[in-house]
Amino acid sequence: MNETPTGPIDAVRLRRLLGTPDLAWLVERARRRVEREQTLTGPVSLTAPTESQRAAAERLLGRAPGGGRSLTVRLDAVDAVLRRSGISPDGLAPAVTALTGPVTPLSETRAAESHAWRSAYAPLEALVRDHPRLTDWATRLRTDGLVRRLARTPEAARTLLADTATALRQLPADPAVSLPAFAARVLGGAHALDDGTPLATLTLSGVRALTGFPDGSGTGWRRDAWASAGLLRDDVSSTVLTLNVRGTPALDWMADSGEPAVLTLRQLVHRPPRTTPSTVRICENPAVLSAAADAHGLDCPPLVCLQGQPSAAALTLLRHLHGNGATLLYHGDFDWGGLRIASALLRRVPWRPWRYTAADYRAAVAATRTALPPLAGVPGSSPWDPVLASALTELGARVEEETVLEALLADLA
Repeated sequence: MNETPTGPIDAVRLRRLLGTPDLAWLVERARRRVEREQTLTGPVSLTAPTESQRAAAERLLGRAPGGGRSLTVRLDAVDAVLRRSGISPDGLAPAVTALTGPVTPLSETRAAESHAWRSAYAPLEALVRDHPRLTDWATRLRTDGLVRRLARTPEAARTLLADTATALRQLPADPAVSLPAFAARVLGGAHALDDGTPLATLTLSGVRALTGFPDGSGTGWRRDAWASAGLLRDDVSSTVLTLNVRGTPALDWMADSGEPAVLTLRQLVHRPPRTTPSTVRICENPAVLSAAADAHGLDCPPLVCLQGQPSAAALTLLRHLHGNGATLLYHGDFDWGGLRIASALLRRVPWRPWRYTAADYRAAVAATRTALPPLAGVPGSSPWDPVLASALTELGARVEEETVLEALLADLA
Protein backbone atom coordinates (compact mmCIF):
# COMPACT_ATOMS: atom_id res chain seq x y z
CA MET A 1 0.00 0.00 0.00
CA ASN A 2 1.43 3.42 -0.98
CA GLU A 3 2.00 5.98 1.76
CA THR A 4 0.47 9.45 1.46
CA PRO A 5 3.15 12.04 0.59
CA THR A 6 3.99 14.23 3.59
CA GLY A 7 5.76 17.12 1.87
CA PRO A 8 7.87 18.39 -1.03
CA ILE A 9 11.57 17.71 -1.45
CA ASP A 10 14.02 20.51 -0.72
CA ALA A 11 16.02 20.08 -3.94
CA VAL A 12 18.78 22.56 -3.07
CA ARG A 13 19.57 20.99 0.31
CA LEU A 14 19.21 17.48 -1.19
CA ARG A 15 21.84 18.14 -3.85
CA ARG A 16 24.14 19.66 -1.25
CA LEU A 17 23.72 16.73 1.13
CA LEU A 18 23.34 13.66 -1.11
CA GLY A 19 23.97 14.85 -4.68
CA THR A 20 27.74 15.31 -4.44
CA PRO A 21 30.18 13.32 -6.57
CA ASP A 22 31.54 11.66 -3.45
CA LEU A 23 28.16 10.09 -2.72
CA ALA A 24 27.27 9.18 -6.31
CA TRP A 25 28.11 5.53 -5.56
CA LEU A 26 25.57 5.51 -2.71
CA VAL A 27 22.81 7.02 -4.86
CA GLU A 28 23.59 4.58 -7.66
CA ARG A 29 23.31 1.57 -5.29
CA ALA A 30 20.00 2.90 -3.98
CA ARG A 31 18.68 3.43 -7.50
CA ARG A 32 19.57 -0.17 -8.38
CA ARG A 33 17.56 -1.34 -5.38
CA VAL A 34 14.56 0.70 -6.55
CA GLU A 35 14.89 -0.74 -10.08
CA ARG A 36 14.80 -4.24 -8.60
CA GLU A 37 11.81 -3.26 -6.44
CA GLN A 38 13.80 -4.05 -3.30
CA THR A 39 13.48 -2.30 0.03
CA LEU A 40 15.87 0.57 0.77
CA THR A 41 17.17 -0.96 3.97
CA GLY A 42 20.32 -2.69 5.04
CA PRO A 43 23.96 -1.94 4.26
CA VAL A 44 25.69 -1.03 0.98
CA SER A 45 29.47 -0.98 0.73
CA LEU A 46 32.19 0.68 -1.32
CA THR A 47 35.57 -1.01 -1.63
CA ALA A 48 38.68 1.17 -1.21
CA PRO A 49 36.91 4.53 -0.69
CA THR A 50 38.79 7.83 -0.84
CA GLU A 51 39.13 10.12 2.14
CA SER A 52 36.66 12.56 0.60
CA GLN A 53 34.11 9.77 0.14
CA ARG A 54 34.49 8.82 3.81
CA ALA A 55 34.11 12.45 4.83
CA ALA A 56 30.96 12.87 2.71
CA ALA A 57 29.39 9.79 4.32
CA GLU A 58 30.25 11.18 7.78
CA ARG A 59 28.59 14.53 6.96
CA LEU A 60 25.52 12.72 5.67
CA LEU A 61 25.05 10.54 8.73
CA GLY A 62 26.39 12.98 11.34
CA ARG A 63 28.86 10.38 12.52
CA ALA A 64 31.66 8.23 11.22
CA PRO A 65 30.27 5.26 9.24
CA GLY A 66 32.92 2.90 10.60
CA GLY A 67 36.53 1.99 9.89
CA GLY A 68 38.03 -0.76 7.80
CA ARG A 69 39.15 -0.93 4.19
CA SER A 70 35.60 -0.58 2.83
CA LEU A 71 32.97 2.07 3.46
CA THR A 72 29.59 0.76 4.63
CA VAL A 73 26.43 2.84 4.90
CA ARG A 74 22.99 1.61 5.96
CA LEU A 75 20.28 2.79 3.58
CA ASP A 76 17.65 2.91 6.34
CA ALA A 77 19.95 5.32 8.23
CA VAL A 78 20.11 7.59 5.17
CA ASP A 79 16.32 7.34 4.83
CA ALA A 80 15.91 8.42 8.46
CA VAL A 81 18.23 11.42 8.00
CA LEU A 82 16.28 12.63 4.96
CA ARG A 83 12.95 12.31 6.78
CA ARG A 84 14.09 13.97 10.03
CA SER A 85 15.77 16.86 8.25
CA GLY A 86 12.71 17.54 6.07
CA ILE A 87 14.94 17.45 2.98
CA SER A 88 12.88 14.52 1.66
CA PRO A 89 9.92 13.94 3.97
CA ASP A 90 9.06 10.66 2.23
CA GLY A 91 12.58 9.29 2.57
CA LEU A 92 15.27 7.95 0.28
CA ALA A 93 13.19 6.58 -2.63
CA PRO A 94 11.80 9.94 -3.85
CA ALA A 95 15.19 11.53 -3.18
CA VAL A 96 16.83 9.08 -5.58
CA THR A 97 14.24 9.94 -8.22
CA ALA A 98 14.78 13.67 -7.68
CA LEU A 99 18.53 13.26 -8.14
CA THR A 100 18.65 10.77 -11.02
CA GLY A 101 15.30 10.93 -12.78
CA PRO A 102 12.33 8.53 -12.93
CA VAL A 103 13.15 4.91 -12.16
CA THR A 104 11.56 2.18 -14.26
CA PRO A 105 11.40 -1.17 -12.44
CA LEU A 106 13.47 -3.85 -14.13
CA SER A 107 10.42 -6.10 -14.38
CA GLU A 108 8.70 -3.48 -16.52
CA THR A 109 11.87 -2.93 -18.57
CA ARG A 110 12.23 -6.66 -19.20
CA ALA A 111 8.56 -7.03 -20.08
CA ALA A 112 8.81 -4.15 -22.55
CA GLU A 113 12.00 -5.61 -24.04
CA SER A 114 10.40 -9.04 -24.36
CA HIS A 115 7.43 -7.50 -26.15
CA ALA A 116 9.77 -5.56 -28.44
CA TRP A 117 11.64 -8.76 -29.38
CA ARG A 118 8.39 -10.57 -30.10
CA SER A 119 7.29 -7.72 -32.33
CA ALA A 120 10.66 -7.74 -34.10
CA TYR A 121 9.84 -11.15 -35.60
CA ALA A 122 6.63 -9.91 -37.24
CA PRO A 123 8.21 -9.69 -40.75
CA LEU A 124 9.32 -13.30 -40.37
CA GLU A 125 5.83 -14.43 -39.37
CA ALA A 126 4.33 -12.71 -42.40
CA LEU A 127 6.91 -14.39 -44.65
CA VAL A 128 6.11 -17.84 -43.24
CA ARG A 129 2.40 -17.32 -43.88
CA ASP A 130 3.20 -16.84 -47.56
CA HIS A 131 5.93 -19.53 -47.66
CA PRO A 132 5.03 -22.34 -45.23
CA ARG A 133 8.10 -24.36 -46.28
CA LEU A 134 10.18 -21.82 -44.30
CA THR A 135 8.38 -22.63 -41.03
CA ASP A 136 11.13 -24.83 -39.56
CA TRP A 137 13.80 -22.31 -40.53
CA ALA A 138 11.86 -19.45 -38.91
CA THR A 139 11.39 -21.50 -35.74
CA ARG A 140 15.14 -22.10 -35.53
CA LEU A 141 15.82 -18.39 -35.92
CA ARG A 142 13.55 -17.67 -32.97
CA THR A 143 15.28 -20.17 -30.71
CA ASP A 144 18.97 -20.36 -31.67
CA GLY A 145 19.84 -16.75 -30.78
CA LEU A 146 21.34 -15.93 -34.21
CA VAL A 147 19.12 -12.89 -34.79
CA ARG A 148 19.91 -11.47 -31.34
CA ARG A 149 23.64 -11.93 -31.89
CA LEU A 150 23.52 -10.26 -35.30
CA ALA A 151 21.15 -7.40 -34.46
CA ARG A 152 21.69 -6.78 -30.71
CA THR A 153 18.51 -4.68 -30.33
CA PRO A 154 14.84 -5.36 -31.18
CA GLU A 155 14.72 -2.32 -33.44
CA ALA A 156 17.73 -3.47 -35.46
CA ALA A 157 16.36 -7.03 -35.54
CA ARG A 158 13.04 -5.92 -37.01
CA THR A 159 14.81 -4.01 -39.78
CA LEU A 160 17.14 -6.95 -40.45
CA LEU A 161 14.28 -9.47 -40.61
CA ALA A 162 12.19 -7.16 -42.79
CA ASP A 163 15.04 -6.90 -45.30
CA THR A 164 15.60 -10.67 -45.15
CA ALA A 165 11.92 -11.30 -45.85
CA THR A 166 11.98 -8.79 -48.72
CA ALA A 167 14.87 -10.65 -50.35
CA LEU A 168 13.43 -14.15 -49.83
CA ARG A 169 10.07 -13.15 -51.31
CA GLN A 170 11.87 -12.55 -54.62
CA LEU A 171 13.57 -15.97 -54.66
CA PRO A 172 14.36 -18.18 -56.37
CA ALA A 173 15.27 -15.82 -59.20
CA ASP A 174 14.33 -17.08 -62.65
CA PRO A 175 16.18 -16.36 -64.84
CA ALA A 176 19.30 -16.21 -62.68
CA VAL A 177 20.71 -12.76 -61.94
CA SER A 178 23.88 -11.26 -60.54
CA LEU A 179 23.85 -11.16 -56.73
CA PRO A 180 24.97 -7.49 -56.56
CA ALA A 181 22.36 -6.52 -59.16
CA PHE A 182 19.66 -8.32 -57.19
CA ALA A 183 20.76 -6.63 -53.96
CA ALA A 184 20.72 -3.21 -55.62
CA ARG A 185 17.26 -3.72 -57.10
CA VAL A 186 15.54 -5.40 -54.14
CA LEU A 187 17.45 -4.04 -51.12
CA GLY A 188 18.68 -0.68 -52.36
CA GLY A 189 22.42 -1.40 -52.28
CA ALA A 190 24.70 -3.54 -54.42
CA HIS A 191 26.73 -4.54 -51.34
CA ALA A 192 23.75 -5.36 -49.10
CA LEU A 193 24.41 -9.11 -49.44
CA ASP A 194 28.21 -9.02 -49.28
CA ASP A 195 29.87 -11.79 -47.28
CA GLY A 196 29.97 -11.17 -43.56
CA THR A 197 27.04 -8.76 -43.31
CA PRO A 198 24.19 -9.76 -40.96
CA LEU A 199 21.72 -9.50 -43.85
CA ALA A 200 23.78 -11.87 -46.03
CA THR A 201 24.09 -14.35 -43.15
CA LEU A 202 20.33 -14.47 -42.52
CA THR A 203 19.31 -14.38 -46.17
CA LEU A 204 21.70 -17.17 -47.11
CA SER A 205 20.33 -19.34 -44.30
CA GLY A 206 16.83 -18.67 -45.67
CA VAL A 207 18.00 -19.51 -49.19
CA ARG A 208 19.23 -22.89 -47.97
CA ALA A 209 15.88 -23.54 -46.29
CA LEU A 210 14.12 -22.54 -49.50
CA THR A 211 16.23 -24.70 -51.82
CA GLY A 212 17.40 -27.52 -49.55
CA PHE A 213 21.05 -26.72 -50.18
CA PRO A 214 23.26 -28.89 -47.90
CA ASP A 215 25.51 -27.75 -45.06
CA GLY A 216 29.01 -26.62 -45.89
CA SER A 217 31.49 -23.78 -45.67
CA GLY A 218 33.94 -21.81 -47.75
CA THR A 219 33.75 -19.42 -50.66
CA GLY A 220 32.80 -22.05 -53.23
CA TRP A 221 30.03 -23.43 -51.03
CA ARG A 222 28.53 -19.96 -50.49
CA ARG A 223 28.73 -19.27 -54.23
CA ASP A 224 26.82 -22.46 -55.01
CA ALA A 225 24.34 -21.90 -52.18
CA TRP A 226 23.44 -18.46 -53.59
CA ALA A 227 23.27 -19.92 -57.08
CA SER A 228 20.79 -22.57 -55.91
CA ALA A 229 18.31 -19.68 -55.64
CA GLY A 230 19.35 -18.08 -58.92
CA LEU A 231 21.77 -15.50 -57.49
CA LEU A 232 25.16 -15.54 -59.20
CA ARG A 233 28.19 -14.34 -57.28
CA ASP A 234 30.51 -15.77 -59.88
CA ASP A 235 29.13 -17.38 -63.04
CA VAL A 236 32.37 -18.80 -64.42
CA SER A 237 33.96 -20.65 -61.47
CA SER A 238 31.06 -23.07 -61.02
CA THR A 239 31.32 -25.83 -63.63
CA VAL A 240 29.90 -29.21 -64.58
CA LEU A 241 31.56 -32.01 -66.53
CA THR A 242 29.60 -33.63 -69.39
CA LEU A 243 30.04 -36.22 -72.12
CA ASN A 244 27.94 -36.22 -75.30
CA VAL A 245 25.41 -33.70 -74.04
CA ARG A 246 24.38 -31.70 -77.13
CA GLY A 247 22.44 -28.54 -77.87
CA THR A 248 24.98 -25.74 -78.50
CA PRO A 249 27.65 -25.45 -81.22
CA ALA A 250 30.41 -26.01 -78.66
CA LEU A 251 28.69 -29.04 -77.10
CA ASP A 252 27.90 -30.53 -80.50
CA TRP A 253 31.54 -30.14 -81.56
CA MET A 254 32.79 -31.92 -78.41
CA ALA A 255 30.16 -34.66 -78.75
CA ASP A 256 31.11 -35.25 -82.39
CA SER A 257 34.60 -36.12 -81.16
CA GLY A 258 33.38 -38.09 -78.12
CA GLU A 259 35.35 -35.90 -75.73
CA PRO A 260 34.26 -34.54 -72.32
CA ALA A 261 33.14 -30.92 -72.12
CA VAL A 262 33.25 -28.49 -69.20
CA LEU A 263 30.30 -26.12 -68.95
CA THR A 264 30.32 -23.00 -66.79
CA LEU A 265 27.31 -21.66 -64.97
CA ARG A 266 27.47 -18.58 -67.19
CA GLN A 267 27.13 -20.71 -70.33
CA LEU A 268 24.19 -22.61 -68.89
CA VAL A 269 22.38 -19.47 -67.79
CA HIS A 270 22.91 -17.53 -71.00
CA ARG A 271 22.76 -20.38 -73.52
CA PRO A 272 21.37 -23.67 -72.18
CA PRO A 273 21.30 -26.74 -74.46
CA ARG A 274 18.56 -26.47 -77.09
CA THR A 275 18.04 -30.23 -77.40
CA THR A 276 17.23 -32.76 -74.69
CA PRO A 277 17.95 -36.52 -74.79
CA SER A 278 15.35 -38.91 -73.43
CA THR A 279 17.75 -40.29 -70.77
CA VAL A 280 20.79 -38.78 -69.07
CA ARG A 281 23.00 -40.76 -66.72
CA ILE A 282 24.76 -39.06 -63.80
CA CYS A 283 27.90 -40.21 -62.00
CA GLU A 284 29.71 -38.86 -58.97
CA ASN A 285 33.36 -39.27 -59.98
CA PRO A 286 35.26 -37.92 -63.03
CA ALA A 287 37.05 -41.28 -63.44
CA VAL A 288 33.77 -42.84 -64.60
CA LEU A 289 33.17 -40.19 -67.25
CA SER A 290 36.78 -40.33 -68.45
CA ALA A 291 36.62 -44.13 -68.75
CA ALA A 292 33.33 -43.85 -70.64
CA ALA A 293 34.92 -41.45 -73.12
CA ASP A 294 37.85 -43.84 -73.60
CA ALA A 295 35.62 -46.92 -73.98
CA HIS A 296 32.74 -45.57 -76.06
CA GLY A 297 33.71 -42.12 -77.36
CA LEU A 298 31.00 -40.49 -79.46
CA ASP A 299 28.79 -43.59 -79.08
CA CYS A 300 28.44 -43.13 -75.32
CA PRO A 301 24.96 -42.05 -74.12
CA PRO A 302 24.78 -38.56 -72.52
CA LEU A 303 26.59 -38.53 -69.17
CA VAL A 304 26.93 -35.81 -66.52
CA CYS A 305 29.49 -35.91 -63.70
CA LEU A 306 28.88 -34.11 -60.39
CA GLN A 307 32.50 -34.23 -59.18
CA GLY A 308 31.28 -34.44 -55.57
CA GLN A 309 28.57 -32.21 -54.15
CA PRO A 310 26.32 -30.89 -56.96
CA SER A 311 27.53 -27.45 -58.02
CA ALA A 312 25.32 -24.59 -59.13
CA ALA A 313 26.29 -25.39 -62.72
CA ALA A 314 25.39 -29.07 -62.33
CA LEU A 315 22.04 -28.25 -60.73
CA THR A 316 21.25 -25.70 -63.44
CA LEU A 317 22.00 -28.20 -66.20
CA LEU A 318 20.11 -31.11 -64.61
CA ARG A 319 17.07 -28.98 -63.82
CA HIS A 320 17.05 -27.78 -67.42
CA LEU A 321 17.27 -31.33 -68.77
CA HIS A 322 14.62 -32.66 -66.38
CA GLY A 323 12.34 -29.73 -67.10
CA ASN A 324 12.54 -30.54 -70.78
CA GLY A 325 11.58 -34.17 -70.31
CA ALA A 326 14.83 -36.08 -69.73
CA THR A 327 14.82 -39.05 -67.35
CA LEU A 328 17.79 -38.78 -64.98
CA LEU A 329 19.57 -41.92 -63.74
CA TYR A 330 22.09 -41.59 -60.92
CA HIS A 331 25.02 -43.61 -59.58
CA GLY A 332 27.46 -42.70 -56.83
CA ASP A 333 29.87 -44.17 -54.30
CA PHE A 334 28.43 -46.70 -51.87
CA ASP A 335 29.49 -44.91 -48.70
CA TRP A 336 27.99 -42.37 -46.31
CA GLY A 337 29.40 -39.42 -48.22
CA GLY A 338 27.98 -40.82 -51.46
CA LEU A 339 24.55 -41.21 -49.88
CA ARG A 340 24.62 -37.61 -48.68
CA ILE A 341 25.56 -36.34 -52.16
CA ALA A 342 22.78 -38.41 -53.73
CA SER A 343 20.24 -37.19 -51.15
CA ALA A 344 21.25 -33.57 -51.69
CA LEU A 345 20.73 -33.98 -55.43
CA LEU A 346 17.42 -35.76 -54.99
CA ARG A 347 16.06 -32.89 -52.90
CA ARG A 348 16.53 -30.58 -55.86
CA VAL A 349 16.24 -32.72 -58.97
CA PRO A 350 14.21 -35.96 -59.37
CA TRP A 351 16.28 -38.98 -60.44
CA ARG A 352 16.07 -42.77 -60.54
CA PRO A 353 18.84 -45.07 -59.31
CA TRP A 354 21.35 -46.41 -61.82
CA ARG A 355 22.79 -49.55 -60.21
CA TYR A 356 22.40 -47.66 -56.93
CA THR A 357 20.13 -49.77 -54.72
CA ALA A 358 20.65 -52.15 -51.82
CA ALA A 359 20.60 -55.12 -54.22
CA ASP A 360 23.30 -53.49 -56.36
CA TYR A 361 25.42 -52.79 -53.28
CA ARG A 362 25.18 -56.36 -52.01
CA ALA A 363 26.04 -57.69 -55.46
CA ALA A 364 29.07 -55.40 -55.70
CA VAL A 365 30.37 -56.47 -52.29
CA ALA A 366 29.88 -60.14 -53.14
CA ALA A 367 31.61 -59.80 -56.51
CA THR A 368 34.67 -57.99 -55.22
CA ARG A 369 37.50 -60.40 -54.56
CA THR A 370 39.88 -57.97 -52.88
CA ALA A 371 39.35 -56.52 -49.42
CA LEU A 372 37.10 -53.45 -49.48
CA PRO A 373 37.86 -50.43 -47.29
CA PRO A 374 35.61 -50.06 -44.23
CA LEU A 375 32.90 -47.43 -44.03
CA ALA A 376 33.80 -44.24 -42.14
CA GLY A 377 31.94 -41.12 -41.11
CA VAL A 378 28.44 -40.37 -39.89
CA PRO A 379 25.73 -42.69 -41.27
CA GLY A 380 23.22 -41.18 -43.69
CA SER A 381 19.89 -42.10 -45.26
CA SER A 382 18.90 -43.28 -48.75
CA PRO A 383 15.35 -42.04 -49.44
CA TRP A 384 15.29 -43.52 -52.97
CA ASP A 385 15.87 -46.99 -51.46
CA PRO A 386 15.65 -46.94 -47.64
CA VAL A 387 17.12 -50.43 -47.27
CA LEU A 388 20.36 -49.31 -48.97
CA ALA A 389 21.47 -47.41 -45.85
CA SER A 390 20.63 -50.46 -43.74
CA ALA A 391 22.70 -52.66 -46.06
CA LEU A 392 25.69 -50.33 -45.70
CA THR A 393 25.39 -50.51 -41.93
CA GLU A 394 25.12 -54.30 -42.07
CA LEU A 395 28.05 -55.00 -44.41
CA GLY A 396 30.22 -52.04 -43.39
CA ALA A 397 32.17 -51.94 -46.66
CA ARG A 398 32.83 -48.97 -48.92
CA VAL A 399 32.36 -49.54 -52.66
CA GLU A 400 33.61 -46.70 -54.84
CA GLU A 401 32.33 -46.14 -58.38
CA GLU A 402 35.67 -47.23 -59.81
CA THR A 403 35.15 -50.65 -58.20
CA VAL A 404 32.02 -51.27 -60.31
CA LEU A 405 33.32 -49.41 -63.36
CA GLU A 406 33.04 -52.46 -65.62
CA ALA A 407 29.31 -52.80 -64.96
CA LEU A 408 28.71 -49.07 -65.49
CA LEU A 409 30.59 -49.08 -68.78
CA ALA A 410 28.58 -52.10 -69.91
CA ASP A 411 25.36 -50.12 -69.34
CA LEU A 412 26.77 -47.29 -71.46
CA ALA A 413 27.75 -49.53 -74.37
